[in-house]
Amino acid sequence: MQGRSLRSGAVHHYIDREDKQPRSEELPGDRVLAFLHTAIREHAPSLFRAATSARASWLIGHLLFDQPFTSSILGFRFILRTGIRMEECVHPPSWYTTPRRLFERQIRYWECRPLDPDPSAVVSPADSRVVIGTLCENSLVCLKNKLFRFDELFGPKHEWRHTFSGGDCAIFRLTPEKYHYNHTPVSGMVVDQFQIDGLYNSCNPGAAVHLATPFSKNLRFVTIIDTDLPGGSEVGKVAMIEVVALGVGDVVQCYSRFRYEDPVPVEVGLFLEKGLPKSLFRPGSSTTLLLFEPGRVRFDADLYQNQMSDRATSRLTIGFGIPLMETEVRVRSRIGTRAAKPGIAFKSGRVGVGAAKQGSHVVP
Repeated sequence: MQGRSLRSGAVHHYIDREDKQPRSEELPGDRVLAFLHTAIREHAPSLFRAATSARASWLIGHLLFDQPFTSSILGFRFILRTGIRMEECVHPPSWYTTPRRLFERQIRYWECRPLDPDPSAVVSPADSRVVIGTLCENSLVCLKNKLFRFDELFGPKHEWRHTFSGGDCAIFRLTPEKYHYNHTPVSGMVVDQFQIDGLYNSCNPGAAVHLATPFSKNLRFVTIIDTDLPGGSEVGKVAMIEVVALGVGDVVQCYSRFRYEDPVPVEVGLFLEKGLPKSLFRPGSSTTLLLFEPGRVRFDADLYQNQMSDRATSRLTIGFGIPLMETEVRVRSRIGTRAAKPGIAFKSGRVGVGAAKQGSHVVP
């Protein structure tokens, strides 16, 4: 583990993007996960492998999400405590008879998650908590070999390591109560799509620190999008990597051009329009990574400023020893733009002179 030691039960905070205030996060099963990813992993590795296998993840998912709400471990109190807004849902409340139906819910995103109108915008793929950074070793916010090992991330597809080497990245963590559809962050054509087998480690921030590089060890689905085409977002090639977690058994590729109607599998040659539903995590919490070629995007300045905040405690910052305060973002909201204007640079951790104006962006 990098950085300082991390004890189970340590408070974890994130920044609400709308009001810029820190919020504390309740981490379900925190002590159990800490025990699993420390004592069990170190002293009973075969048991740890069994606990993070596909079979164990399916069983956990079934017990938590497939029982009727009247007998479920979660129950209706979970809905009330997490503040899920039922009025956003496509289906009426009576339709949600199990936690799985609730976690796989469809929302009226065309009403409650407006798409940023800027054609140069890169948008969030999910309702999530995000950290941004770079794959450059000399950067203050280099995420390489922190939450993932770059040389493992694409599995046997070594050619994509060359494409994205030294590029920029954003990591979106979906918590259990979130809307679990991923939407397309850019417009472009699918030029590669593949699955890499792996484990089902938890994406809990504490577990992520103990494991050091979980996102390149878990089962994941990789989509490479070429945006330098007519109608594309013109930000180069983008890798969208959907990572499963403990209790999440699958990622269903189900791209829809209009709301959720007539979903089609995501395959090579398919043109994706920005902001539309692309895939569904089944079910629970997990993570989506976006990787960009060097110099093609500028992240929004407020995400960088929030990440550098010392107003609250982040387990990721403590564990890895670099600024990793997450920002809560909404799906289809802007996280950056194509690199076309001067902006703010990731250097020593200070914001560049003359760049701290509203609407300026971050250059990793």
